[in-house]
Amino acid sequence: MRKLFLLCSVFLIQSVLVAQELNCEVKLNFDRITNVNTQIFKTLETSLGEFINRNKWTNLDFRQREKIDCSMFINISEFSDNQFTASIQVAASRPVYNSTYSSPILNTNDRDFSFRYIEFENLFFNPNSFDSNLISVVAFYVYMIIGIDADTFTLNGGTEYYETAQNIVAVAQSGGFRGWNQSDGLQNRFFMVNDMLSNTFSAVRESLYQYHTNGMDKMADDPKTAKENIKSALATLSKAHTVRPNAYLTRVFFDTKSDEIVSIFSGGPSIQITDLLENLNRISPLNASKWNAIKM
Repeated sequence: MRKLFLLCSVFLIQSVLVAQELNCEVKLNFDRITNVNTQIFKTLETSLGEFINRNKWTNLDFRQREKIDCSMFINISEFSDNQFTASIQVAASRPVYNSTYSSPILNTNDRDFSFRYIEFENLFFNPNSFDSNLISVVAFYVYMIIGIDADTFTLNGGTEYYETAQNIVAVAQSGGFRGWNQSDGLQNRFFMVNDMLSNTFSAVRESLYQYHTNGMDKMADDPKTAKENIKSALATLSKAHTVRPNAYLTRVFFDTKSDEIVSIFSGGPSIQITDLLENLNRISPLNASKWNAIKM
């Protein structure tokens, strides 16, 4: 009996240690689609959730509590003969040390998302072949989420995951779908990962690390120092703006963080924020109304 108990214990421990990386909520909105059997959308929603959450995407062993919370909201605008036209909103967050709060690390909306899907087909990801735009787009964002999460804990910790995402881009370019090529506009999957790996935007990744590890994770113990460190992280981010004003990565950063920044600097111990506001208005003028809400 004792041997059986020990074997079961070992099995349970191993199960916890090899848990997959993501805890992803997948939602499909198909309100605009009429006169079709909606079961295919429900099947796709379930299949994508299982595909993302049950696959093992890295060589790391994630404990259950270490899984990355994220979501993918797919808005279907057109559907005919198993062809889907949609957009995908991708969001992710990571826990803050000594807190029940989760800090957002990604919030982006990809409008170039069309794909073919046959109900009940197997979803399988092969990094070396383009088999489906559905799989390639979802896998791309999986690795971007893992990479950004890693960057918030270790300086440049997400490089290998961005490199996998970049490989997905290169392979998917043969499929003829929008969003994978630099000719498709300046705000797409190609530029998101290409810029993350470019030295031109190294300040973005440095800022991600400073903001979370030196800022958010110290908020519970020393909120004033944490706020100073977050202000410093935002000053680091301005280096990228100096080199490339209005860059896509900067916009994604503030789409993700603007509300949190307002909350951080509108309460708690006060620090000097005149220079912070000048910096925020310079590098993210589209959020000027939010910055005006920060109390001096």
